[in-house]
Amino acid sequence: MTVLAVALVAAVLVFAVVRPRRLPEIVAAAPAAVVALATGLVTPAQAWDEVTAMAPTVGFLAAILVLAHLADAMGVFTWIAARLRRGARGDPKRLLTLVFGAAALTTAVLSLDATVVLLTPAVIATARSLRMDPRPHSYASAHLSNTASTLLPVSNLTNLIAFSATGLSFLHFAAVMALPWAVAIIVELILFRIFFRRHLVRPDADPEPTRDPPAPTVALSIIAATLVGFAVSGFVGVAPGWVAAAGAIVLGVVALRDGRTDFGRIVYSVDVWFCAFVLVLGVVVAGVANGPIGDWIGARLPTDTSFVALLTMAVVAAVAANLVNNLPATLLLLAALGPHAPATLVLAMLLGVNLGPNLTYVGSLAIMLWRRVAARAGSPADLRTFTVLALVTTPLTLLAAVVALWACEYFLTAGG
Repeated sequence: MTVLAVALVAAVLVFAVVRPRRLPEIVAAAPAAVVALATGLVTPAQAWDEVTAMAPTVGFLAAILVLAHLADAMGVFTWIAARLRRGARGDPKRLLTLVFGAAALTTAVLSLDATVVLLTPAVIATARSLRMDPRPHSYASAHLSNTASTLLPVSNLTNLIAFSATGLSFLHFAAVMALPWAVAIIVELILFRIFFRRHLVRPDADPEPTRDPPAPTVALSIIAATLVGFAVSGFVGVAPGWVAAAGAIVLGVVALRDGRTDFGRIVYSVDVWFCAFVLVLGVVVAGVANGPIGDWIGARLPTDTSFVALLTMAVVAAVAANLVNNLPATLLLLAALGPHAPATLVLAMLLGVNLGPNLTYVGSLAIMLWRRVAARAGSPADLRTFTVLALVTTPLTLLAAVVALWACEYFLTAGG
């Protein structure tokens, strides 16, 4: 039965990576869940528990996908591209720094999917318009979609899944993760500057002058208000999904009124099949988490919050993310840690499943999606470049983030 459980998870992940004929991931996940139920790997009660536990997270995912689409329709990413172009002043190193900043903020506020799907094409187009090599900036979008997704509970689906297990409020989560988030981004920027130094050369010709679009102040204000709503939602007992839905509704009314989008495109942006895939994947992974493999992993995970324990947890999570993808790895490790794991240990796990996926193409769904987006934008990923860059950056950024997390834990404990 253990072999069957692992085979089902592997089959779903392979299908998700390959996506034959561009079929949605649910095509493989749904039959796998049926097999898990039919063979007794997962009981109907366990499956229902997984679905109900994941439903609020999936609801938030749907709302944030709509919010990101509406932000794009209202010209937010066109405006960002114009600001990047003007701020670069013809210097590719300066542009790279600005891309890091834009990608970090986009990932933190609108989630990593917005960075991959909406910011990446804008970044590639900006670099080309400045007659610069777009590769460093495109790879920056890919890496920052993972590296910068640790700041807020809403920045990554993995964070949302693990948020309740931490027992922290929205603001407390952000306060603890702020230093690891900033340190990881700074370390990665330094490494990018070194790795791509031969590509970050000022072009000989000046770019063609362009007129900057006006700032989409209404859209930016609604997004800012939504972010404030996330921060205060915990104090009034409102789930982040309702805040995201409210922001999407308000921005949707404005976008529809101005003719920037239509109901069809809004519904399409929800990506119903992917949301269903996330729900069903929890059922498939439960077949592994509830069996001997889950017990074996749980018996070997650290239980304290020493530096060695946090680093071990992060490394195990990073390895798991690259073996089975970060979403199943999060579900599996949360089950193995149990309901009473220290919050800092859960946060170390999140560092692993969020930063670790930069190591391979299959580490996260965001990287898989980035490959398709970058290719459509005319700057396809190169396996050798991606792999060498990953081997240079991922271990060091993960180590730096864990050190920062341990320092926060140490000083908070000492102060208490």
